Amino acid sequence: MEGYLNNYLPILVFIGLAAGLSMALIVISWLRGENKPDPEKLSSYECGFEPFGEARSKFDVRFYLVAILFIIFDLEIAFLFPWAITLSHIGFVGFCSMLVFLTILTVGFIYEWRKGALDWE
Repeated sequence: MEGYLNNYLPILVFIGLAAGLSMALIVISWLRGENKPDPEKLSSYECGFEPFGEARSKFDVRFYLVAILFIIFDLEIAFLFPWAITLSHIGFVGFCSMLVFLTILTVGFIYEWRKGALDWE
């Protein structure tokens, strides 16, 4: 058991050094940094004009639908790349399973397209 734990000693040393260095840099910047607040710096917005509406306004559902579409197609690429690399090893069963996966994604994409999720007004 002792030999097994010795394998993790460099990792623990690295984590300790990283945590110590991080804390030291934060403390040094807090001690040496200049703190000169002014009304502009303390305002809620630094964009040049006063806020004109509620900060907790509702977003349109289409923002979320586009985000979901992005996640779906990002996952599709994340699954397609390793599948394409190992296609010669997984054979016909792997090919058919990926076709089922792509069919499900295509049906979902067509559904969102028909519902008008991609029509931006």
